[in-house]
Amino acid sequence: MAHYLITGHTGFKGAWLTLLLKARGHHVSGLALDPPEESLFVKAGLADELAHDYRVDIRNRDTTREAIQKISPDFVIHMAAQALVREGYRRPVETYDTNVVGTMNVLLATDATDSVQAQLIVTTDKVYEDRGYGRPYVETDPLGGKDPYSVSKAMADLLAQEWLARPGSKPGAIARAGNVIGAGDYSVDRLIPDIGRALGSGAALEVRYPSAIRPWQHVLDCVNGYLALLDSVGQQGASGAWNFGPSPENAVSVEEVVAFVSSRASGRLEVAYGSDQGMAEDTMLTLDSSKALEYLAWTNRLNFSTSLEFAVEGIIGGESRPLREIAVEQVSQFLNVS
Repeated sequence: MAHYLITGHTGFKGAWLTLLLKARGHHVSGLALDPPEESLFVKAGLADELAHDYRVDIRNRDTTREAIQKISPDFVIHMAAQALVREGYRRPVETYDTNVVGTMNVLLATDATDSVQAQLIVTTDKVYEDRGYGRPYVETDPLGGKDPYSVSKAMADLLAQEWLARPGSKPGAIARAGNVIGAGDYSVDRLIPDIGRALGSGAALEVRYPSAIRPWQHVLDCVNGYLALLDSVGQQGASGAWNFGPSPENAVSVEEVVAFVSSRASGRLEVAYGSDQGMAEDTMLTLDSSKALEYLAWTNRLNFSTSLEFAVEGIIGGESRPLREIAVEQVSQFLNVS
């Protein structure tokens, strides 16, 4: 039984990763900012299941180092970030501070912590420079960006590449993934949470980019890939950057996802098409995960319809069942998929 530290454990991915690790019998600690009351972390009561649950701003180097050394984990998964494109436009300085300086502070802290055996730095599919290839991105494609969030994550990715290659640095790798879906996501400016809010309030769902293609993937498939890579870092010495995207048939348009959910919402979802407010977003973001398939034997366990069904259950089923019950049940189902 290993001890895992998750930075950003109160976030959407962090909460699901906590549930998955606990289901596998591991000890889990976390360090993050306060979660909102409506978060999966709070609603699932995850604070009670953690070995350590610290509120730390990773922009503070000393506090970050002290917390990680006190926790003394075996493995570190760094996911704490300002993770929203539109929020990056509104708060660019905080976005760069958190995503770049924060990543440096975590890397410094892990190197200063004797117990750490391996680490994983999580970035995003948005680190790739959009050159109009018209194909899924591979790990060797150039990095770049055209908004504060994307650029800050590309910078963090490059920083991690350089840092992890240094002699004496703790073994580590970089995981790149895209949009994920699942029960309990309440982030703003994300499609599934926006659908949930629209259904709850009766207001129209504003869709900014109906034709945009996104790599829809269930959050459990994504974080399961993170663990497969971290295991390989610790056991086989894996390194470098790795993509964890959905199967090609799961890369569908926003409009198709809205139609899928609407068909299961008993006609309650009203849709309106709004303005992008001049904020640029890529029209196609898909990843080639052949490297993870070949070297880690990792693949998505949940297909497109099951992934969406799981997410919709979090919206519609959550009206009558506790969210924790839904999430724990879905983790169990996921682990039983061959």
